[in-house]
Amino acid sequence: MTKFLKKLPKPTLSLLLLLTAWQLSAEGVLFFRGVSFPTPGETFLRLLELLLGKGLAGHSLYVHLFSSLRRWAAGFAVAALSGVGYGLAAGRIRALELATSEIPQLLLLVPGLAWVPVAILLFGIGETATLFMIAVSAFAPIAVSVFSGARNIDVRLLRAAEMMGAGEGAIFLRVFLPSTLPSILSGLRVGLGTSWRVLVAAEMVVGSGTGLGYSLIQARWTLDYASSFSCIAVICGIGFFFERILLRRLEKRTIDRWAPVAEKE
Repeated sequence: MTKFLKKLPKPTLSLLLLLTAWQLSAEGVLFFRGVSFPTPGETFLRLLELLLGKGLAGHSLYVHLFSSLRRWAAGFAVAALSGVGYGLAAGRIRALELATSEIPQLLLLVPGLAWVPVAILLFGIGETATLFMIAVSAFAPIAVSVFSGARNIDVRLLRAAEMMGAGEGAIFLRVFLPSTLPSILSGLRVGLGTSWRVLVAAEMVVGSGTGLGYSLIQARWTLDYASSFSCIAVICGIGFFFERILLRRLEKRTIDRWAPVAEKE
């Protein structure tokens, strides 16, 4: 049995364990509480129906998916630009670091849902409140990672560039930015996962009629738990693809290409 499990790819083994635990939980809930709990098979069939066009909270699954991806892209873009920009600037400008370096650390301690009352007071219920929650939650991990990478650059590289007559622009583009790139991608990967989780939570609380989070909570109110579980499966699949497959691979290649030899070892 052990030899068989070792031959299985890790994602396949993890998925099998998850589905087994899910099936056992569904049977346990039905047996002990008498409550129907969607099984993996029932969820898959409902997801197939939704993919084939069955309505969900007044729209198709594709409308909800597109709305969530659009909000996610907009909010994450704001967080990425501001987080990377701040991290690079604070890493190069000592006065900015001294004045503001604790702010991202403090924001990092605030759970995403804690921004709900702030978002509602500032923007009311709707799209802008959702984008605000995404951006402010994802900004902190990106800024902290980029700033850390910028502050830990090998000063010998910077001095060598200066001794060779490189100007500020050349040092930034040829030394500073490439050396910080692994930290930038690491921060973006963490921020991406954070922003996706906050997006779904924000759509559940301050949503405006579309989105995976909105459809999930609406399916719950109508006791359509199979559809709720289908939305959760879609949320997990998209988050896993972007965070674990796309950005993690890009991060690994970047570290292999740009990280100093000592850091790789």
